[in-house]
Amino acid sequence: MYSHIVMFTLEDPDDIPATVTALDGMRDRIPQLRYIEVGVDSDPSPRSAHIVLITRFDSKEAYEAYQGHPHHQRVLEHMREVTASAHKVDFVD
Repeated sequence: MYSHIVMFTLEDPDDIPATVTALDGMRDRIPQLRYIEVGVDSDPSPRSAHIVLITRFDSKEAYEAYQGHPHHQRVLEHMREVTASAHKVDFVD
């Protein structure tokens, strides 16, 4: 299993609902995506990110195919517009 986790801090917290919708909208649209969870920070602080995206794939190759998928590319366009910073961790488990 290959896991890809990203924490996003948005430019404007008002964009959280639309961003959650965009990220969760990948569910059932990208065949390589085996698991997706989108969470919003429930206890904001100066150290917090606004949103976490947890995704899992059968392999690194499946993750790479997801990266190029047209629906994922549309979500990336949205993320570029609203994200102030992002931090990711990818690992094999």
